[in-house]
Amino acid sequence: MAIIGFIIFLLMQCYQPARNIGYEQYFSSNFTEVYKVPKNIETTLRTSCYDCHSNNTNYPWYSYIQPVRFFMDGHINKGKKELNFNEFGNYSNRKQRSKLEAISKQIQSDEMPLSSYTLIHKSALLTAIKKKEITNWINTLNKDE
Repeated sequence: MAIIGFIIFLLMQCYQPARNIGYEQYFSSNFTEVYKVPKNIETTLRTSCYDCHSNNTNYPWYSYIQPVRFFMDGHINKGKKELNFNEFGNYSNRKQRSKLEAISKQIQSDEMPLSSYTLIHKSALLTAIKKKEITNWINTLNKDE
């Protein structure tokens, strides 16, 4: 039975779907183009959010192993459906404001980044200072409108 399981595992490795890689292409609707994002906040967002919420995921070595890749793709697709920083400028003004509020609330409540992501990607953890920087910046955007 173990041999059959091992063969199934090996066959699963043949399934390697297309990756979410935009090769750092220029997106005019990118969040950082729509809003003039301070460099420190942009860096934090790219480190903590962009892998699941953009058109360009940095895949780790273990993403080549099934079923890990299957679960990763599910998270990425769900994340991009909820919020895609590369397509932020295509959202209506109302949706942009709503997404900004959601970003702030989810960061403050530790809902994002996901603990399953930060468990492996320690650099994605948001310190209290980084959280405050992002939420304060979002609050200034909301005041300007």
